[in-house]
Amino acid sequence: MVKEDKSTWKANYFTKIAELFEEYPKLFIVGVDNVGSKQMQEIRIAMRGHAVILMGKNTMIRKAIRGLLAKNPNLEKLLPYIVQNVGFVFTKGDLSEIRGQLLENKRGAPAKAGSLAPCDVKLPPQNTGMGPEKTSFFQALQIPTKIARGTIEILNEVHLIKIGEKVGASECALLNMLGIQPFSYGLVVLQVYDSGTMYSPSVLDLSTDDLRARFVQGARNIAAVSLSIGVPTLASVPHSLATGLQNMLGIAAATDVTFKAAEKLKEFLADPSKFVVAAAPVAAAAAAPAETKKKEEPKEESDDDMGFGLFD
Repeated sequence: MVKEDKSTWKANYFTKIAELFEEYPKLFIVGVDNVGSKQMQEIRIAMRGHAVILMGKNTMIRKAIRGLLAKNPNLEKLLPYIVQNVGFVFTKGDLSEIRGQLLENKRGAPAKAGSLAPCDVKLPPQNTGMGPEKTSFFQALQIPTKIARGTIEILNEVHLIKIGEKVGASECALLNMLGIQPFSYGLVVLQVYDSGTMYSPSVLDLSTDDLRARFVQGARNIAAVSLSIGVPTLASVPHSLATGLQNMLGIAAATDVTFKAAEKLKEFLADPSKFVVAAAPVAAAAAAPAETKKKEEPKEESDDDMGFGLFD
């Protein structure tokens, strides 16, 4: 097989990028730090038929995108995020499902000295199986231990590495001796592009109930502001109408003015005994379950000693 020259390879690469952006309306910008070539190949195989993964130099990708801005100006939103070690995952499927498949392809990895910890690492109380000669190693890391049956036992839970901290050589050596792989690496979704819109991947975690709750809260905020500044909006109109009706009922109660909605109010005010008549069925209905419950309660056992003394 004859290897193509560099200029031909670049031309084919730019053509491939253009075809992907034209074919796929949605994509993920993913971080690929600490992902090896073998793991990347496994991810490509797992995503086959669901998504297409594109990697390349950032400068080449930016140049290719700038060449497509005349056809699709929305692609300019991608440029600020093409920094450091990133790639693209193009898809036509459901974004939540595709992200879930990417997360499933994470692989455990040992700690490396000098790397930043992506999560907290805690050692639970356990018997390490190591001999007493390793005691000084644990003492250097200020880990409380004791010798139990000729082996070192960790007494308390130890917060060995905090998230975002650099992994030290001693911590790395200890985790390797214990056979612990504390970290897992894979493609990390950094940003989502969907038909010209960029947003954070946290949006994919929102459920229908979350969206409904946020919409209701937003409508409440708009109504509150509208009522406060006296500018009517669709959100505040129902509240304004209810307040207006209450004011009209108050005026009707204090004057001879009447209208259909105030007739019932005036009738009650003219004859207060109707309040008792109207409330009686409600009170009776509320009392009935309470009385039934009282009847169903079992009698408490008697404290009678049945005629026997303490020493009989």
